[in-house]
Amino acid sequence: MVVKIIALVLPLGLDTFAVSAALGAGGVSTHRRMRTSLLFTAFEAAMPLVGLAIGRALEQAIGAAADYAAIGVLFAVAVDMLVADDDHAELDSLHGHGVLALVALALSTSLDELAIGFTLGVLGVPVVVVIALIALQAFLVAQVGMRIGERIGQRVRERAERVAGVVLALLAIELLVAKLAG
Repeated sequence: MVVKIIALVLPLGLDTFAVSAALGAGGVSTHRRMRTSLLFTAFEAAMPLVGLAIGRALEQAIGAAADYAAIGVLFAVAVDMLVADDDHAELDSLHGHGVLALVALALSTSLDELAIGFTLGVLGVPVVVVIALIALQAFLVAQVGMRIGERIGQRVRERAERVAGVVLALLAIELLVAKLAG
């Protein structure tokens, strides 16, 4: 079970790190770094709960097929991480645009966590532990990412997102094999 939790939580941190590093590359004050980290943490901790609620409603509506739908969503997130255009130019336009721009970024960054929420029931992992780890990780990697953002290049951020995609794809495949095996 520990491996499943790590495989679920770790890729989310890599994605958050990539976005935070891109933000940090533009320069972020200590106050804004803290505010941004807390905002990312709040969204990334809440979105799996929203996804879990939607997943449970979906499970009641479509029954056993919901597990396969959840696995499909997880795999789709992995593919998106692998093939998405990683041009973070839109992040440059956020500097100096205040809280609404950061909320929009936090929301868009936490969509992966929303999708992960769908799979929590399939994985059979303790939800409170996973949410706490996602929140802790989100805060830490946002802080670290923004602090070292100036020191790393676009290529390193893209690699972090690719690694996250591969890990989530492998987890989705493992879940599908386990589901098909009974």
